[in-house]
Amino acid sequence: MTPLDKPVRREVMVEGVAHTLTIDPDGLKLSVKGRRKGIALRWTDLVNGDAALAAALQGSLEDA
Repeated sequence: MTPLDKPVRREVMVEGVAHTLTIDPDGLKLSVKGRRKGIALRWTDLVNGDAALAAALQGSLEDA
């Protein structure tokens, strides 16, 4: 396996809107292309099963 030691960025279309997916050693982040803010998920949250909780909390903070 190749270690993930630097960020990898890819463009992905979600419902016709371009997004940037960034995968790095800390986790992953999905944001609208050209924007800095987005949804971030740490690997530890994903492994521990806290991914849904982390995403819900982050979503509630962005709506406030």
